Amino acid sequence: MGVLKKRNQIVFMDILYFLMGAILFSVSVNSFTAPNHIAPGGITGLATVLNYLIGTPIGTMLFVINLPVFLWAIWELGYRIVGKTILATLLCSVTIDALSTVLPVYEGDHMLAAIFGGVLEGIGLSLVLLRGATTGGTDLIARLLEQRLHSLSMGQLMMGVDAMVILLSGFVYRSLESALYAFITVFVSTRLIDTILYGADAGTGKMLFIMSEKNGEIANNIISEMGRGVTALKSRGVYSNNNGEVLLCAVRRYEVS
Repeated sequence: MGVLKKRNQIVFMDILYFLMGAILFSVSVNSFTAPNHIAPGGITGLATVLNYLIGTPIGTMLFVINLPVFLWAIWELGYRIVGKTILATLLCSVTIDALSTVLPVYEGDHMLAAIFGGVLEGIGLSLVLLRGATTGGTDLIARLLEQRLHSLSMGQLMMGVDAMVILLSGFVYRSLESALYAFITVFVSTRLIDTILYGADAGTGKMLFIMSEKNGEIANNIISEMGRGVTALKSRGVYSNNNGEVLLCAVRRYEVS
């Protein structure tokens, strides 16, 4: 019963974080970016552009366009990890469409729209990422690329992928300003994501303590793949009274993932 209760608590917290993130993301899209012709990169940007061109619902297209990405992710990461992402993306898609007719629309200063859209998007996506999922699209692609490009953070990878969609949106809207505002939105969003996930102390290091039954394999990978040194410390579990080993490793902020 204890294991089942703990599992139910984890599922509840996952759904709660996903829902809160989806609501914030929906406010960003419906109230700030889409009404002001700002396509904030990635699949959301593509869905926003399609909404402008042919009137398709942004949330629905967000999920539909993500389907090939989900298949790629299942192949790379496995269905258990991607299952959370599919759920989070579905909640975002439904929330965006459901709230599109009830949320107030801000059509004032485009700079304010870009900044506040980025803030809400960054916080919303971070809530999803903190629970081990993504909302598909750019953040899922970034997580897949992160498996191979270890020197780049999630925010940096997302910025690179988003740039291509933003440039496309500039041609569609026939406005250089729309593309520039979109870059501001993405910059604010990715900076917030990096701050929430990795900490605000950019340029400084992190001290990591690693406890695992596979410390030997982990230490070898850190040394061979990252080029970092590792220190093994003797430890004893207070509750179990079992002797063990803790790995101590200092890394740069962007190497935490």
